[in-house]
Amino acid sequence: MNIKSTKFVVIAVITFIILFLMNYIGNDLPDKVERALMTAVAGVVGLTIGMWFVHRNSKDDTHHDFD
Repeated sequence: MNIKSTKFVVIAVITFIILFLMNYIGNDLPDKVERALMTAVAGVVGLTIGMWFVHRNSKDDTHHDFD
């Protein structure tokens, strides 16, 4: 999956919304908005780094033998 595609942007937005709502609804502390935003942003950043790593290595067609 290309990181610059609209498909990735849609997946990132859905991930952000799900993580934000999970943390906002399930938290009773007074700073629940800040915690939910930080968790959702961290989730999208982690998704972006992971997808960048997978996309970078997808063009490598060499066989990696771990034996």
